[in-house]
Amino acid sequence: MNRDILRQFFVIVTFALTIVTNGMATSLPLNGMDTGAISDMFPNFFTPAGYVFAIWGVIYLGLAAFTVYHSLPGQRANPRLRRIGWLFIFSNLCNSAWIFAWHYLLFPLSFVLMLGILGTLLAIFVRLGSRPVSAVERWSVHVPFSIYVGWISVATIANTTVLLQYWGFAGGPLPEPVWSALLMLIGTGIAAYIIHTRRDVAYGAVFVWAFIGIAVKYSATPVVAYTAGLLAGLILVLVIRTLLRSGPPTPHLQSNLT
Repeated sequence: MNRDILRQFFVIVTFALTIVTNGMATSLPLNGMDTGAISDMFPNFFTPAGYVFAIWGVIYLGLAAFTVYHSLPGQRANPRLRRIGWLFIFSNLCNSAWIFAWHYLLFPLSFVLMLGILGTLLAIFVRLGSRPVSAVERWSVHVPFSIYVGWISVATIANTTVLLQYWGFAGGPLPEPVWSALLMLIGTGIAAYIIHTRRDVAYGAVFVWAFIGIAVKYSATPVVAYTAGLLAGLILVLVIRTLLRSGPPTPHLQSNLT
């Protein structure tokens, strides 16, 4: 079988596997526990309000658009899709495995798998680069992965806090709300860097969405709520400023592949 056709086939199969696995996690649920209930076992000041997780619907809709676009006969030899197809397949496998590890309370393994998802998505992010593409490819490829890697960036920070709690870390000399504020500052730095170097407003918008959700959930904890609200506003300003600016993005994270 032609290698390009094989890649298209596995993109479809592994994406379908991801959807089915996530559906099982919600409908069964796996191990008799839903995803949110497991997260609630480790209360912290970084997990956002429940409605924020609706972003998964947007992510999977975007990835479905990518899967369809990638599978078109006319895109079979697209060099940009060749660079990222197998990485996407691996990220799907990690995503599905993460669901099982999380639901069966294998938190160290779930963290490793989350790093696997993040690593492959960052590789996709870099390989896509910032070169001009058609509107169809932008909305079917670039925007979905920007949103996905943005959310996984947030989720990796959240998974780190869960793993530390699982290992018994209680914040050391700093109160938990202060740790949350520090984590949000780190997230803001990452978002600001991506917005500046890639002019990627979709990536930044994910952090705005997540931080507003944190502010809403912890409105009774001023340090967390005010920090989350302030940083969400700061990132939003950067997003709006980027939308209003013109010109090519700076080359820091552009792919050198041709």
